Amino acid sequence: MSKQQSSFSLLNSFRATFDGQKYRHRNSVLGDIIASHLYEDLVTLGKSTLLVDRVTRKERVVNAANKTIGKKSRRGDGTFGELVPTTIAITEDGFRVARGEIANIEIGVETKILAKAMIKQIDRVIGDLIRQVEEFKRTGGHPICVGIVGFNQAPCYTSFEGDREHPTDGTKHKHPSQEAAPAEARVLAQAAPHFFELQVLRFRATNTPPFPFEWVDLAQTEREYSSLLVRLSREYDKRFSN
Repeated sequence: MSKQQSSFSLLNSFRATFDGQKYRHRNSVLGDIIASHLYEDLVTLGKSTLLVDRVTRKERVVNAANKTIGKKSRRGDGTFGELVPTTIAITEDGFRVARGEIANIEIGVETKILAKAMIKQIDRVIGDLIRQVEEFKRTGGHPICVGIVGFNQAPCYTSFEGDREHPTDGTKHKHPSQEAAPAEARVLAQAAPHFFELQVLRFRATNTPPFPFEWVDLAQTEREYSSLLVRLSREYDKRFSN
């Protein structure tokens, strides 16, 4: 399997969670990291001069805490909005979009990765996706809600809980390739309608040494994702031009 480097920051960030290293599904920070790269791709694409200008002037930032100030909400993986005027935007190395506290949510991203046991957890995953959209909207305004959901299609997979390993066997513990298609169909049918856009990322990762990763179809994934970025840019201009 090759590294299949992409021209898109989010896709490379997603790949890096598996490629060459052990993936631990309980690491909640991974979703934050992946989601933050969507905003980097929006700026790089440059289809919304409004968004690029606001990011350049550090009026719009990614919220590191993923919550708006003064509003109670469940955390999302990546929220983007207007910087609280009394706070400072912080620029991190390698990122064009600064971090800071936000007063509102203009774009909210929720990331889910289904690596194994997909059917067992699918109801919870769909529920989490839908509830996160409701939380984004609860803070007020008219946020653009985006879902990023990865589906593993590897022929086998090993998960880790502490020092314990849990390999799939194809019978009691189904291989990812046996569950990916029905799991994706349910997410698209039940969760996708709640989002402005929901991007499916199809990949193969066994999570065993040397921890290889490959996209099922990188070219198709890039076409779908780049189209999402264009539509998202146009929608941003439409909703937040004032």
